[in-house]
Amino acid sequence: MRRSIATVSVSGTLTEKLDAIAAAGFDGVEIFENDLLACPLRPEEVRQRTAGLGLTIDLYQPFRDFEAMPEPDLRRAERKFRLMERLGADLLLVCSNVSPHAIGDDELAAEQLRLLAQRAAEHGIRIAYEALAWGRHVNEYLHAWRIVRMADHPNLGVCLDSFHIMSRGSDPIGIEAIPGEKIFFLQLADAPLLAMDVLQWSRHYRCFPGQGSFDMPGFLTHVRNAGYAGPLSLEVFNDHFRQADTHRTAVDAMRSLIALEALAPQARTPTGFAFAELIAGDLEGPRAVLTALGFARSGLHPTKPVELWEQGRARILLNRSAEEPALGAIGLESPDPAAAVERAESLLAPVLPRERAEGEANLAAIAAPDGTQLFFCRTADPYSWRADFTRSEPAGGAITHIDHIALTQPWHYFDEAELFYRSVLGLTPQESLEFPDPYGLLRSKAMTSSDGGLRMVLNIAPEQVPALQHVALACDDLLATARRLRARHPELLLPIPDNYYDDLEARHEIDPELRELGVLHDRDENGAFLHLYTITVGRVFFELVQRVDGYQGYGAVNAPIRRAVQHSRAH
Repeated sequence: MRRSIATVSVSGTLTEKLDAIAAAGFDGVEIFENDLLACPLRPEEVRQRTAGLGLTIDLYQPFRDFEAMPEPDLRRAERKFRLMERLGADLLLVCSNVSPHAIGDDELAAEQLRLLAQRAAEHGIRIAYEALAWGRHVNEYLHAWRIVRMADHPNLGVCLDSFHIMSRGSDPIGIEAIPGEKIFFLQLADAPLLAMDVLQWSRHYRCFPGQGSFDMPGFLTHVRNAGYAGPLSLEVFNDHFRQADTHRTAVDAMRSLIALEALAPQARTPTGFAFAELIAGDLEGPRAVLTALGFARSGLHPTKPVELWEQGRARILLNRSAEEPALGAIGLESPDPAAAVERAESLLAPVLPRERAEGEANLAAIAAPDGTQLFFCRTADPYSWRADFTRSEPAGGAITHIDHIALTQPWHYFDEAELFYRSVLGLTPQESLEFPDPYGLLRSKAMTSSDGGLRMVLNIAPEQVPALQHVALACDDLLATARRLRARHPELLLPIPDNYYDDLEARHEIDPELRELGVLHDRDENGAFLHLYTITVGRVFFELVQRVDGYQGYGAVNAPIRRAVQHSRAH
């Protein structure tokens, strides 16, 4: 199916929007009226520019407050039709009336829409009637369809909008009762589930399919079953998108449609972490922390300034570069790395060039939205990435593997990152959480594989605080590890206030040793969680965790405590 997008969905001027939309690979656009009114180009010039970019104008919108009025405003309609002729658009979106003067009379609405369609036909234009979720008398899509059917004109059909339908909780199965040829246009938008006025919800919080909570694949299935053959078009009103980079947003929009249509080559979800790579100009700080945690340097790369540190199946690479310590790359265990890269590329993830010497492992990397490099690996292969290192045996110890990795995202790329990890890696988003921070709010969303083997956490921190990253390492016996660290390297552990333990003891019966060791505690319906934190080196800190009896969370209740202590140490 052809892919289209409303110009209101991205930031910039109309010409900037058209350039970005074309570059992202879209076939057509919906021209939003305000974008045209503010554009210095005449409609004929917009038509020429759009055609020159290989785009069609699939819809002009919106035309408001026409039907079921005491007198239909045909003068205004005729002017819009003449404008559309100059623009080269042949489909006009008419929204259901919200005027206080509108009359709740379906026969009158049908009569006036039939008259509008007759006038439109004289200009070679069709009318797509849409039920706004907050329409004064018509706010359900099947109500709009009844009026269109009553009007009975070949140039009048319905526009179906996923937001207007699902935000009201309407059952989309009724779409299958509408003949496909009478569905003139389809607009797609996802949204998070919010308890708020539907108009404000619509104007500020829509997002691309896969970034919200609606069942977009199910909705599209009903539309296809009805026989709709027109474009899939995105219409998203979102405050963040209006401020984000135009080209990035357009690419993200296209990725959402590719994922929604399930056209990307299939690849199995990564099963875990092969490694985490820290970059730093001076490696002494990261080396000291890893040594204290029980890691041993087990390999050196022959052609790159990279060291391999291991403990159990937890592997950390240290890469000397002119940067403060930060997490630069993540290796993902993949059953089929080539298929994983093929899928990522089809979903518009940038594949990064990588220099390698003869005989070195051919690892393909893609870039995540925040710039983190993601490598697809199969460590068990005899000629895998580990064969590039001159290696000794990894250290034994209580740390067994990387449990999860948390990345702080720029606020305007958070939704993009969620869609990226959801579509490219096949991870499932968990509930979005917010926590108090001394300087604002921390927003967090975990992304997990179905078996829990791969866990990523995406955070947004207040803009005025450092964007920290952390690697969580799983332990078999956290208390024993904490005793050893407290005895030998107390300076590396994040100090937890006594007030935290006073409150914890009021809520749960806990081992008094937790207070002495600086270990935090959480519980869910499955089990318990023990964890502690190291101090921050550059932008990175480590967390040691132990999941007891099937605990599934991340100790989120303790995040405000950790953030407050980190802030106090930074100052």
